[in-house]
Amino acid sequence: MTHEIKVYSYRWVILFIFALLNIVIQLHWISFASITSEAAGFYSVTPLSIGFLSMLFMIVYVFISIPASYIIDTHGIRLGIGIGAVLIAIFGIIKGMYASSFKAIVISQIALAIAQPFILNAYTRLSAKWFPIDERATATGIASLAQYIGIIVGLAATPFLVHSSSIPQTMLVYGFISGAIALLFIVFMKEEPPTPPCEKGQEKRFAVKEGLLHIFSMKQMWLVILLFFIGLGMFNAVTTWIEQILEPRGFNSEQAGIVGASMMAGGILGAIILPLLSDHYKKRKVFLTICMAFLIPGLAGLAFAQRFNTILISSFILGFFIMSAGPIGFQYAAEISYPAPESSSQGLLLLSGQISGILFIFAMDAFRTSTGAMTPFMIAFIVLMVLNTLFTLKLKESNLMQS
Repeated sequence: MTHEIKVYSYRWVILFIFALLNIVIQLHWISFASITSEAAGFYSVTPLSIGFLSMLFMIVYVFISIPASYIIDTHGIRLGIGIGAVLIAIFGIIKGMYASSFKAIVISQIALAIAQPFILNAYTRLSAKWFPIDERATATGIASLAQYIGIIVGLAATPFLVHSSSIPQTMLVYGFISGAIALLFIVFMKEEPPTPPCEKGQEKRFAVKEGLLHIFSMKQMWLVILLFFIGLGMFNAVTTWIEQILEPRGFNSEQAGIVGASMMAGGILGAIILPLLSDHYKKRKVFLTICMAFLIPGLAGLAFAQRFNTILISSFILGFFIMSAGPIGFQYAAEISYPAPESSSQGLLLLSGQISGILFIFAMDAFRTSTGAMTPFMIAFIVLMVLNTLFTLKLKESNLMQS
């Protein structure tokens, strides 16, 4: 007997609140990336020290990801995401109030980095609790879209705000925004709808430990983890060093912010279109292959182009395909590893990308040319993305999506 599936319109309220949290945590992560030189001068530190403010999010994620996933899967999304929301409110405001002190900035970034896994690891778990199977890639895509909006604001708005006021004033504005959004979460967030959005029994999941053992036993999951190790690590490194990638070719921080924003604008459009098509056609593998193959020209343009307009177009193409691959990949992993908890599979994918991001950030700095250009490692990224495209051909389509 088939269980009648009922969905509730309040799911869009839940997703909207979650999206706002996603925006603000990404804003804190990337806010110094497009003002690296100015921030280094203001705090009297090296550009690598400013890059470290973004890298902290990746380092902390390595240690907090699994505990965050455990809390989300064991105690629910309201408590799990709520921990992140409270940390964002408190330390977003502290970061703004004491933004003249580099020590205070570092401490605040560490606390905000602890909050990040409680947000990022909840994408697929939230969509599974509130959305039917044929809307889940779309829901995850919208959550990712919010992530990209946060990065756009951090990359594009920060230089203009800083130049019109100051770094401390800009951070204070971001702090007040953080507190307001956290308050919205506390007031409106609910754990789950009255009835699950799936067939009876499909809402059940393994315990966290059992789920992790199940995930690690699957060859397909190891392949997806490798895809994220390369792709997400590349994205983290490129966004962290966006100003330094462009500066040797004569582009300033405001132009770097515009290039970063163009990349995120492409990501927003991609996160709307490709996950929606993936849900509509009930296919995951083919869209992952498309994403990996078509981002390569964008990456090459960002690495080699000399004209600003060409770099803008290249960054848009790169963003469109790399950032639409994320939500599709998260949902694909959740489906092939079912009934493992969704935040466990997603957490492992993000963890792999954070580890590689740390390695790639240091490598990009270490392999600069004599002129400071990061071209050698950008070439390495192009080669790695060709390999990623080949890896997607070995994936098998999601059985859960086809059922």
